[in-house]
Amino acid sequence: MKLHWTLLLATLPLMSTAFAADPFELTGRPAGVGPVRMSNSRGFPEPVTTPGQPIETRAPELATDKPAFPGQTRAPYKATTPITVTTIAEQLKSPWSLQFLPGGKMLVTEKSGALRVVDAKGAIGEPVKNVPAVHYSGQVGLLDLALDKDFARNHRIFISYSEDVTDEKTNIAIASALFDEAANALSDVKVIFRAFPAVPPKVSDNQGGRMTISSDGSLFMTVGDRSDSPPWDVAQRLDTHLGKIIHITPDGKPGAGNPFAGKAGALPEIWSIGHRSEEGLTFDGQGRLWEVEHGPRGGDELNHVEAGKNYGWPVITHGVDYPGDIINGGFTEKAGMEQPRYYWDPVIAPSSVVFYKGDLFPQWKNSVLIGALRGAMLDRLTIQGDKVVDEEPLLRDVKSRVRDVKIGPEGAVYVITDDGKLLKITPK
Repeated sequence: MKLHWTLLLATLPLMSTAFAADPFELTGRPAGVGPVRMSNSRGFPEPVTTPGQPIETRAPELATDKPAFPGQTRAPYKATTPITVTTIAEQLKSPWSLQFLPGGKMLVTEKSGALRVVDAKGAIGEPVKNVPAVHYSGQVGLLDLALDKDFARNHRIFISYSEDVTDEKTNIAIASALFDEAANALSDVKVIFRAFPAVPPKVSDNQGGRMTISSDGSLFMTVGDRSDSPPWDVAQRLDTHLGKIIHITPDGKPGAGNPFAGKAGALPEIWSIGHRSEEGLTFDGQGRLWEVEHGPRGGDELNHVEAGKNYGWPVITHGVDYPGDIINGGFTEKAGMEQPRYYWDPVIAPSSVVFYKGDLFPQWKNSVLIGALRGAMLDRLTIQGDKVVDEEPLLRDVKSRVRDVKIGPEGAVYVITDDGKLLKITPK
């Protein structure tokens, strides 16, 4: 069964019909859908750093785009404090995630499948033994890791990764394991979640895989829609995990309070729907869940995520399809669908997100830090309530794609980059 372009034009906010036998057998971009437009996202010019003016001056990819409310995009630039950037390590291989262990050492995933311990001086350990085999291709491989709420007692970690299901299908999975630092090994490795459905290996984009642990110890993870061009409608369907944020217990059961549990035709792990390619996920100081996700060409988003809400993709978007075609009529708003708290058009390709909760940078209280791949920067946004009031691009002189950002136990900011660097940011 093929998903035709006309299906997208008639997409409903929620669909719970049976999943097609192979929903990924897609046609190419239909002839005559729209002209191919030059992209404004090619390259990334130096951001404008004039106080009170937006850092972005290029035209939006979607020519008719306009924000739904003041301050939703292009917040004014505001400098805060000088920083010192120290290179801790620079020999990591395509690192994807880092987490701090008790005592100050770090666990780092490398996309090809290695999990390594890195100490505070930058010494990189040998690969941890017994990590599950990963399917490494394009954007997928060994992805995120998270420490159990009671890690100091039980030594349990969670890892997300792409696995081979058959010779023709892969999916995004979560495994739990016990980490023995002395033995540099995992034990009791168990797969606790597999995203449904598995997809062909050629679909290696929009994978998601970013995790965060809530205060009650349950686990949230992003699952991308795995979409090609034109986009399919799976993010709007309740019978698939694709294009969703899921919520599970540490043993993989549906989390408490999941909004679609018990609904006919719906997968009980779903927390929110209508997402595209969510690369960052975190809680703020008030316990609210936030994510950043890639738009297509234009329309990268920062969202405050709530249970049962629909975040619109692909029915509404602040961008256009990669070939330049208008998506689903070019609508940016629709009743019953949530607006991003902030968006970037052209894109920065957000990769990770964390709220600053340390003490080293008092000027960064109420700031959210967002790693950017295409933007090759760490983007700092000040948030008051749910509104972004200013923006500051950091690390532009490093000229590296920022993959993950974390706050260290001493309040410093740590960043890993696609070209293998581990950086530490402190006040100058």
